[in-house]
Order: sequence, then structure tokens, then C-alpha cells
Amino acid sequence: MEHSVAKKLEALSKLQKIDIDLDELIKIRGALPEEVMDLEDEITGYQTRVEKQNQDLADVESLIDNNKTAIKDAERFIKKYEEQQMNVRNNREYDAITKEMELQHLEIQILEKKIKEAYGKIELKNTEIEETKHRLEEREKDLVAKKKELSTITAESEEDEKKYLKSRESLAKKADVRLLVSYERTRKNMRNGLAVVPVNRNACGGCFNIVPAQKQAEVREKKKIIICEHCGRILADVIEVIEPEVVPKRRTKRATTKKVAAKKVAAKK
Repeated sequence: MEHSVAKKLEALSKLQKIDIDLDELIKIRGALPEEVMDLEDEITGYQTRVEKQNQDLADVESLIDNNKTAIKDAERFIKKYEEQQMNVRNNREYDAITKEMELQHLEIQILEKKIKEAYGKIELKNTEIEETKHRLEEREKDLVAKKKELSTITAESEEDEKKYLKSRESLAKKADVRLLVSYERTRKNMRNGLAVVPVNRNACGGCFNIVPAQKQAEVREKKKIIICEHCGRILADVIEVIEPEVVPKRRTKRATTKKVAAKKVAAKK
């Protein structure tokens, strides 16, 4: 059992070493992957906006065409009413036709005003589309640059990453399933990514809280997996600290030295 637990802890420590190396590769890449994703999302947003703006523009142009058609219809009605006025038999019919003609002229004025307003909207919409396209082009250039930068960094570390991932996969297959799940859950919750730590100077190597002597003894025995009661990290070993022996310095008696010096002076006299 002792050998089994020791091997499990050793395998877990090796796995953590690989995970730390992988973390370092991710740090080297920095925020570039997230920046690439953000730019891709931003570009998608601009593309969607351009599509909507173009659709709005098409709707306004369609409205202009419809209004122009309506104006032609109104002009035909006016021409028809003018012909009818030539054949009226009384004032009442004449006034009725005249009123209809006035209504058609008023309709034409309203439609022409709408067309004028629509052309103004088209001008604004074209400006908006150009601005959006410009921003889109700028972001696309940024994306190309970021992808190139990320590709360069990734290429430099790709071989190491493949090697680490292969080793990790091999170790993970051999690891105890429950212990592996506990390790990965604990590691995910730790800021520094350390789930397996030693006891150093009577303290947990992760949270630095004191580990009781009995717990330390159990860690040394390696008969079972010991967890830090404060942070939940796996305690893999105890680092034995040997304090250097302090050799006391020899003290010279100043009084004796003075006496010897006095005797020498007296002898000379």
C-alpha cells in the first residue's frame, strides 16, 4: 500500500510539472488568443451591421420607387379628371372633379416631400455604411496582424506543446481516476495552479498554514493521501529542514591581556 500511494503521488507530481510547463506556454502566448477571438467577434458584428444598413438602404430606395410610381398614378388621374372636366354638365360635377384633382395634387406634394426626405436618409445611410466598412477594414487588418503574431509564437512552442500533451496523456491514463479528478478540480480552483505541494518548514507549501505534526508524520509514511485541511491541496512530501549547527565563538579575556601587557612593561623598566 505504501509503495502504491508513493507511486500515485510521484505520478501526480510529474503530471503537475507538465501542467505547469503548459501554463508557461500559455503565458508566452499571453492574451493573443483572446484578442484574436474578440477581433473575430467584432468583425462579425460589423459585417452584420453592414448587411442591415444595406438592407435599410434598399428599403428606402424601394420606398422612393413606390412613391415615384404613386406620383405617376396621381398624374394620370389628374389628366383623366382634366378630360372629364371638359364634358361636365353642371357646376356640381365640375366642383367634384376639381376637388379630386386638388387631392391628387396634394398627394403628389406629399409624395415628393417623402422622396426628398428619403434621399436625405440615403445620403446619411451611405455615410454610415462607409464608416462601418472603414472600421471593418481596420479590424480585419488588425486581425491579420494578430493572427500572424499568434501563429509565430505558436509555431515556436508547438513542438514543446505536443511533447507535453503526449506525456500528460500517458500519465493521466495511468493515474488513479478519483485522485486525478480531485487533482484537476483542486488545480482549477488555485490561482497558482498548484494542487500537489510539499510540507515545508511545518507549513503547507500552497497556503502556508501550519500542518500539525501528526499530519506531517502521515505524509511521511505515505500510507494514504493527505489533504491540507485549510486549502484542500494534496500534501505529497515533507521537506526536512536541517538547521546548521551554531558553533559558539571563543571569547578572549581582555583583563588577562591587560595583565600580560603590564608585566611586559614592568620587566622593561
